[in-house]
Amino acid sequence: MQAISRLLTIGVAAATLLVADVQKSTIKVEVKNEFDKPVENASVILDFLGSHQVMKMGKRKSTHWEVHTNQQGIASFPPVPYGTIQLQVVTKKYQTFGQKYELDSDEKKFDIKLNAPQSQYSVHPPLKPADPDKKP
Repeated sequence: MQAISRLLTIGVAAATLLVADVQKSTIKVEVKNEFDKPVENASVILDFLGSHQVMKMGKRKSTHWEVHTNQQGIASFPPVPYGTIQLQVVTKKYQTFGQKYELDSDEKKFDIKLNAPQSQYSVHPPLKPADPDKKP
């Protein structure tokens, strides 16, 4: 009986170590334009890419959030495990922002500055207008 009790205790201890709580970081993103004014209703997308992803049945569990900024230009996310994340900010009237970051602290604040869209650029010369007098 003691052997079974010891074995059960060791099994529970091993299971506890395997399911140990992963360190997590609380993320806050502040989005502003080139004039330091808050950008409201911008889509902020967070994808967890790090090596601490939870495995379930041999498959990686994808961690993905999409939130919008409030009137102060702030978006908040639930706690995310330490590791690599990809942050994207998409909104009309501004260039899309995207960058990867490393999480290694309990709280992380990202200050994102969006730029106005640039004019289109082409390596090809402009096309000449068609000549209406010529018939094919």
